[in-house]
Amino acid sequence: MKKILIVGPSWIGDMVMAQSLFITLKNNNPHCIIDVIAPEWSISLIERMPEVNKAISLQVKHKQLALIKRYTIGQALRDERYDHAIVIPRSYKSALIPFFANIPIRTGYRGEMRYGILNDIRHLDKSVLKQTVQRYVNLSSSSKSSSPPETPYPKLYIRHEIRGNLLNKYKLSDKKMVIGLMPGAEYGSAKKWPYYKKLAILLVEMDYQVWVFGSDKDELYGAEISVQNSNIVNLCGKTELVDVIDLISLCNTVVSNDSGLMHIAAAVDVPLVAIYGSSTPDYTPPLSEKAKIHYLNLDCSPCFKRECPLQHTNCLNNIKSDVVLNSVIDENDNRT
Repeated sequence: MKKILIVGPSWIGDMVMAQSLFITLKNNNPHCIIDVIAPEWSISLIERMPEVNKAISLQVKHKQLALIKRYTIGQALRDERYDHAIVIPRSYKSALIPFFANIPIRTGYRGEMRYGILNDIRHLDKSVLKQTVQRYVNLSSSSKSSSPPETPYPKLYIRHEIRGNLLNKYKLSDKKMVIGLMPGAEYGSAKKWPYYKKLAILLVEMDYQVWVFGSDKDELYGAEISVQNSNIVNLCGKTELVDVIDLISLCNTVVSNDSGLMHIAAAVDVPLVAIYGSSTPDYTPPLSEKAKIHYLNLDCSPCFKRECPLQHTNCLNNIKSDVVLNSVIDENDNRT
């Protein structure tokens, strides 16, 4: 029985997309055992992926080398006797644990000086593998291909039996149709659509209720959106990631920037309106059949900058709230 250790990525959206790799490995070898080592914050997310046998906390801070700690973790994993390691990140340090664990086959893309640390180094052909998810899934294959691989959609497990408890815990109601808003983007302001407050007010006027999701970094923005309106609930910074997965699954539709929560919404199969600014859906699309995308594809797009280098952010400012509202209404009309 083949045992595989995956070194996972460090961002929410990337971890969700990595599930496409796990699904592919299981499809190719149903009896393989997949363990994933990743940052502590991601453990609860990985546990919602039924393909994964065990999630292992890395317990190393982002961008920290922590050589001794990585050596200790690798030594401890030797007893697991993994047959194969796949290293998703392209950094030198991310490849160290499989090396220290003495895993015989260590696969990853050419990145920082990893020769010898990895012994199955792949060339990343960006002209063929244009999407992040394709690059992940391609690591499951031992043969070079001139076309992108099939990429199964991520599908996170939903705890249907406890969603009622979550409604009570966060003082929420499902008596009205719920629209989820995800106004944040860890990457920077060039991914943040500016009209969420206006959209929320329009939705409430149409007798929807609105739940605003985000991290503690989005809490003030969520408070601004929800101010003095009982039908707009600011959940930013108040929920655990594991609870957000189940709460998003209760939404009738969600509206999101290109962010980690967008990928979670896609993976719980909720109708989704995705808004792109400095990034592009050609690179990180929502992996869902239920997604409507707003992307203007301006001459300056995509720039992939955290802040608009031209200081106008027209890629987002020119996507108006009524256009997004109509997409939300269409998504709900199509499913009633």
